[in-house]
Amino acid sequence: MSHILITGAGTGFGRESALRLAAEGHRVIAGVEIAAQVFELQQEAKNRGVELQVEKLDIGDAKDREKAWQWDIDILLNNAGIAEGGSVIDIPEKNLRHQFEINVFGTILLTQGFAKAMVNKKQGKIIFMSSVAGFVSDPFSGPYAATKHALEAFSSSLNKELKEFGVQVATINPGPFLTGFNDYMYETWKNWEDDPSLRVFDYEKLAFPHPQLDPEPVYEVVVDVVKGKTNQYRNVVPEAMRKLVQVVRAADWEAEQNPTTGERDATVEQAYQMQPATSPKTFILNKIFGGS
Repeated sequence: MSHILITGAGTGFGRESALRLAAEGHRVIAGVEIAAQVFELQQEAKNRGVELQVEKLDIGDAKDREKAWQWDIDILLNNAGIAEGGSVIDIPEKNLRHQFEINVFGTILLTQGFAKAMVNKKQGKIIFMSSVAGFVSDPFSGPYAATKHALEAFSSSLNKELKEFGVQVATINPGPFLTGFNDYMYETWKNWEDDPSLRVFDYEKLAFPHPQLDPEPVYEVVVDVVKGKTNQYRNVVPEAMRKLVQVVRAADWEAEQNPTTGERDATVEQAYQMQPATSPKTFILNKIFGGS
């Protein structure tokens, strides 16, 4: 069985993926951001009857990264990440920089150490938990999408660079799934250290602008990619969203500049109308019956 390190395993996709892979008998190291998450995840593993090594691993901490490089692993799943929502013109510098420090620099710097070990062994697999936001960008999630665009560039280069050493690289690109992650992204403005009177947008009235799906398919794809059941470099979830992303990206080539008449973008309007944690079913019913 493979020896796997999953970062950001304290919550969301990383947590459930770690538990499921451990349940299949893999040796899994679950890296969690803060020490308090160690005991909680250990208890959950015990409740499920699985063996899971839980370690504190803040990928933004150089000492934690150096500690992690001592672990002998076959597969690295770069899952850790944060989301800071807000308009490009409103988000404070501190919040913008922190998002890049974790999602981009922390991820790549951690990967460097493990990638070199894999090169020496002439085997291994590096998986990046990216996002559909690595291809397209919504209003008020531009900072987060920018980090995922950057991650896509790094992973694409790395995939070519490691080919001659027999090391595999893959990305997983989830669409909008209901884990709390997307909704929290639209709440992070509450912690901004800025002057609210200077903000262009009223963030109390905004929400994640898309209905969100049950996350079960993401866990299934993670397990398949880790176990080598698919040899696809890019793994969009749900699969049906692949075509939508391709259409949107193609449309960008034909896009025109904004009119000067001051028309609101449709996705911006949807962010004002959407309620947090909206499922597709609820969204459709609201459309039919005129709800908001």
